[in-house]
Amino acid sequence: MNRLPIEKRVQIVTMLVEGMSMRSVSRVADVSINTVTKLLADVGAACSEYQGKTMRNLALTDIQVDEIWAFIGAKAKNVPADADSALRLGDCYTYTAIDRTTKLMPCYMLGYRTAGCAEAFMEDLASRLSNRVQLTTDGMSGYPAAVAKAFGANVDYAVLNKSYAAGPPAKEAKRRYSPAECIGCTKEPKIGIPFPELVSTSNVERANLTMRMRMGMQRFTRLTNGFSKKIEMHMHAVSLHFMHYNFARIHKTLKVTPAMQAGIAAHVWSIEEIVRLVPEPDAKKRGPYKARA
Repeated sequence: MNRLPIEKRVQIVTMLVEGMSMRSVSRVADVSINTVTKLLADVGAACSEYQGKTMRNLALTDIQVDEIWAFIGAKAKNVPADADSALRLGDCYTYTAIDRTTKLMPCYMLGYRTAGCAEAFMEDLASRLSNRVQLTTDGMSGYPAAVAKAFGANVDYAVLNKSYAAGPPAKEAKRRYSPAECIGCTKEPKIGIPFPELVSTSNVERANLTMRMRMGMQRFTRLTNGFSKKIEMHMHAVSLHFMHYNFARIHKTLKVTPAMQAGIAAHVWSIEEIVRLVPEPDAKKRGPYKARA
């Protein structure tokens, strides 16, 4: 909402990236929920566009890929049979990638846990890299073919397969929201010569945990009433999160942002810089700002 003073926009976006819900932001900032929604949509779209252009020709070395589950509108089992398919209600997976060395997350994609989505994500990831990398994924069946198609032989790729303890009876399993206990891992080379000691998904899983904990409205929490109601707003929230993570949040280990470590940013971005990615409207068309009544 570009008619807001820049200070008010910065205040709202700051609260969003710190994990506050949209209605909490509305109350604290004294603006309507529609104002918060419009600002998130504008800034999220601008962040997506900027990262899409900037995350190119990246000299990364060791990439880990994973997916994180959420749902739109309702969990898959609760979506009405006559629901409009265009709304994309139900399960939604966010594909993420992280470089172990720089901690940069070069790309992300919303989709489903299918071979087609895995292929699209790997093609996007491959298009952003300038050199051969080591790549690790989990054991999702669609990944090996997707990596082979996107990278060809120009990758050192391995799959990390995890084994889990036998789960509880089916009746109890329906009530369980934590993953089963991991009792072992096997590293399976697929393409090239991946270094066994680097075959891991720990970094990307930790990054996904950060997303689950910090995303505004708890959009990725398993037991929540703050889930995303529309796929578009989910996309905007994810884009803002990645922009803040990559460019504005100092990594505790690196002491700089991932974008600085990767050489695609010269300084720590402020929230105001993120907000100003949205073009200012023509001053003649701007009306006075009014606080919520």
